[in-house]
Amino acid sequence: QVQLQESGPGLVKPSQTLSLTCTVSGGSITTSYYAWSWIRQPPGKGLEWMGVIAYDGSRYYTPSLKSRTSISRDNAKNTGYLQMNSLKPEDTAVYFCAATGRGDSGSYYYTWAYAYWGQGTQVTVSS
Repeated sequence: QVQLQESGPGLVKPSQTLSLTCTVSGGSITTSYYAWSWIRQPPGKGLEWMGVIAYDGSRYYTPSLKSRTSISRDNAKNTGYLQMNSLKPEDTAVYFCAATGRGDSGSYYYTWAYAYWGQGTQVTVSS
C-alpha cells in the first residue's frame, strides 16, 4: 500500500524558512507520473491548497502564498519538498503532502483530486 510521509521541524521561529519533505514508501507508484501537492490545515479551519508540482515539472501556487513558497521534487528519490520563507504565526498548521495521477491540471487545485495523502505534520510558528 502506498504511503506518503511528511517530515520536518515541528517548531519554527517567525521570519525563518520552513523546509518539509514528503517521501513515498510501501508501494510502487511511478512518482514521476504524479502531481504532488502541499495542503495545510490551520487550527480550527479547513484545508488550504498551497501549490503543486505536476508530472511535467510545472508549478502552480495559490496566489496568497506564491511569493513565499517553492515546491520541488526528486523522482529518483520518490521525494517531494516544500520550502516556505518569511514564516508568520498564522502559518501554524498541519501540513500534508498529497499525490494524484490525474492528468487534468484543472483538478490540481482541489483536495478531492488527490488519491494519496500523508498523515500530516504539525508546524508551529512561534518565538
